[in-house]
Amino acid sequence: MKSIIIKIKPCRDALQCVLLWLNIKMLEIMSKLKINIILFGIGNIGSTLINQIIESQDFFLESRNVDFHFPIITNSTVAFFEKEGVGYAWETNFRQLAVPFKVEDIIEFAKENEFENLIAVDATASDELVKHYNTLIKNGFNIVAVNKKANTLPIDLYKELRSNLKKYDKEFLYETSVDTGIPVLQTLRDLYYSGEKITKIRGVFSDHLSYVFNRFSAEDVSFSSVLKDASLLGLMKSTFKEDLSGNATARKLLILAREIGKDFDFSDIQIQPFITEKHLEKNGILNKDEVDKSFKISKITQSDDHVLRYIGEFDLERNKLEVKLISESAHSPIGQLKGSDTIFEIYTQSYAQVPIVIQSAPPCKQAISRGIITDILKVAERIRNKEAVWS
Repeated sequence: MKSIIIKIKPCRDALQCVLLWLNIKMLEIMSKLKINIILFGIGNIGSTLINQIIESQDFFLESRNVDFHFPIITNSTVAFFEKEGVGYAWETNFRQLAVPFKVEDIIEFAKENEFENLIAVDATASDELVKHYNTLIKNGFNIVAVNKKANTLPIDLYKELRSNLKKYDKEFLYETSVDTGIPVLQTLRDLYYSGEKITKIRGVFSDHLSYVFNRFSAEDVSFSSVLKDASLLGLMKSTFKEDLSGNATARKLLILAREIGKDFDFSDIQIQPFITEKHLEKNGILNKDEVDKSFKISKITQSDDHVLRYIGEFDLERNKLEVKLISESAHSPIGQLKGSDTIFEIYTQSYAQVPIVIQSAPPCKQAISRGIITDILKVAERIRNKEAVWS
């Protein structure tokens, strides 16, 4: 075996040493990857993301040789444009200098300043922004999203988005749209693309409903009182209606099914809402007596050592997607859930009746933000690899 030996001669004088040092530094700078993040949404998650990246900037430079910049940050109506990227005073600057914007303004600003390595981060729940994904992709933007709407579009629009990603060679990652960033989708993809036969996916996908049914099953309390406590804890937000209807669980189930190549639409999911018309007054207000009676019967008529859980399930052998209330063994992973934990079970041919279990603690803005950063770093690495191929 032949070896290649590179000889570096010692510096003969101070000038030569300085020049050598400058050359080394230039190589380091040239290999540093500058990533321009365009952030849509500076609420709890978006603002945490900015602060975490700014605080860890040196770490990312040292460990990954990646230099992050936020040249544009927005809320739903106004945007702050800063060519060099925002700093620690971003909140003050945003309040004072943000202006009304359209997505076209962002694209134009990026072009005028010749921004490269663009990643649009969607930290919103906006239907409107999703409509601009294709435009962003066509204009050089990769996308990282918490927003689950793009992956639950009608199947023809979903496929159009994938087609554009391939055509323009852009990335779209969205691990946090299903959970806090625990690699549920990555695990599913790895199994699927390894040729593993997946037979079933099921789990408790809603942290809100996990709390409700975990408490109701474990304690001698009325169902309406648990809902009231959930409200006091701040769980009964606008998104909670999506949980109660089963739609939030159904959307996550649809994302999981499409991730393994299944062309389902939202209408293909059989959703059994656990709050139905019989539980409501004529004015739409919850009928506490009816709710408490109904769920007490469901609880006491179960088999011994069973608990109520609200799950999403995709049975691939029956080709059936369901969201439903079930009675589950208290000794199973789903039956042993506590607090607001969520859980995903993946059944495969290789492991037969023993599922791969991914369990996550209650989501918080810090954990979700770290999940977004993980996706951003993956996109950055793919950009670097593409540059290496073309250089």
